[in-house]
Amino acid sequence: MRGKSKKILISVVAGLAVLLLGGYLAGAVYYGSHLMNGTKINGIAVSGKTPAQVKKAMEQYELTIYEKAADGSILEQKITGEQLGLEMTDEAAIKNIIQKQGGFSWILKKDREYQVGDLLSLDEQKLSQAVNSLKGFAAEEVQEAKDAYISDYVSGKGYEIVKETEGNQLNQEVTLQKVKEAVLTLAQEIDLSEAGCYEQPKVTSEDKTLNRILKQLNTYTSTQITYTFGDDQEVLDGNTIHNWLKLKKNKAVVQKAKVEEYVTGLRRKYDTIFTNRTFQTSYGKKVSISGGDYGWWMNTAKETAKIQKLIKKGKKVTRTPEYIQEAASYGENDYGDSYVEINLTAQHLFVYQNGKKVLESDFVSGNVSAGNGTPAGVYALTYKEEIAELVGENYATPVSYWMPFNGNIGMHDATWRSQFGASLYKTGGSHGCVNLPYAVAKKIYSYVEKGSPVICYELKGTESSHITGQSDEQIATAVIESINKIGKVTSASRKRIEHSRAIYNRLSYSQRKLVTNYNKLVEAERKLRG
Repeated sequence: MRGKSKKILISVVAGLAVLLLGGYLAGAVYYGSHLMNGTKINGIAVSGKTPAQVKKAMEQYELTIYEKAADGSILEQKITGEQLGLEMTDEAAIKNIIQKQGGFSWILKKDREYQVGDLLSLDEQKLSQAVNSLKGFAAEEVQEAKDAYISDYVSGKGYEIVKETEGNQLNQEVTLQKVKEAVLTLAQEIDLSEAGCYEQPKVTSEDKTLNRILKQLNTYTSTQITYTFGDDQEVLDGNTIHNWLKLKKNKAVVQKAKVEEYVTGLRRKYDTIFTNRTFQTSYGKKVSISGGDYGWWMNTAKETAKIQKLIKKGKKVTRTPEYIQEAASYGENDYGDSYVEINLTAQHLFVYQNGKKVLESDFVSGNVSAGNGTPAGVYALTYKEEIAELVGENYATPVSYWMPFNGNIGMHDATWRSQFGASLYKTGGSHGCVNLPYAVAKKIYSYVEKGSPVICYELKGTESSHITGQSDEQIATAVIESINKIGKVTSASRKRIEHSRAIYNRLSYSQRKLVTNYNKLVEAERKLRG
């Protein structure tokens, strides 16, 4: 039995060997005329095909093309090898590959790829016609790609980025190349989106430059500047500012000229300098006054620069504009209720503090007959100064209280005068200044400050014959008080000492006798000489 079983086993093994050998030889014969499994030529899968079968597959070739419609849906079109004039140009190359691959090595399965120049050919003109017939090139079907961009300004919202539109406009050169590659590799389908055939937006909503500009624009238009002009208010915000912005070299720029225009508008509306005014006089009558330099005077250059800085920071502030000159209050009566009122016709003035009359006096103004009349107008006191010397072409006059308001014209004490008021000014007036009794000038000096309104006017019908006298005692008081202010003598005392001497020397003999502290002046001069 054992011998019989052994014979049977040998017979089975021999049979299997014959079968395997037969199968192997059959494969060798088969792959002697067919391409091996896993073979690609020029990217074309040709496993198990004969040259004739490859040619037939080429003749039956059809490419499915997937396109995008304008509404986002997918369009499907087909083109055939016949439409493109597709031909096999090198069948011998396939036969040569079959010979080289060796039929007996078929059992050693291995993917093989070959490159054969000009294995297939097509008609370039027919290819171009077929590609151009795609719906993606039809004008009525095309939606162009659009870049993302920044929207117009919307009140309360600012600016936003409008997302890009991808569209479905094909790039002809790229599409032609990609379709050609698909055909020459006998690909079954091509998705033009995946193949990158569509024109793409150059700027997307994620673009860093676009987002940086957006941030700038929204910062600038978030600015809110509130001005208060008395009972009126002006608010500068994004509704105005967005009209001032432009892009320059990928940056948001605030146009200076637009800001200047805005500030100029504020000036036209609220500046009062060089304007005509209607003034309610102390005589119960109103008078129209032109001229003078008093009033609100906005500094266009500085306020323009300030606004630009605030806009760039996106600030929300309440502010007072930059001024060259300020007035007492906003509104029609910008001079407020503290001022000096000078009636040139009556040669009489009033001083008001917080709406209350605190002083009034006669004066002598500019000599009309000599052409030195004091001009009407509303002025701001330029400054005030104790101890001054008024210098002209043919005079140098020391005064104790000097209060200029119109160039070299101002109010001051006049110790050389014994009378003020009436019509003295017409032939015996000053060079244009308002001459005052010493005691009056001293009091006015204590009430006014730099910028105080000085209102000069003429009012027909208020002419006066009233004269205010200044006695020798009152005149001498100016010298006495000046000497008393010398105090301890130092180098800094020189100006006071020299002034005291100057006004003393102008006194008459009888007036000098009234200066009771003259010895103090002499002693101070001695100490100053050292």
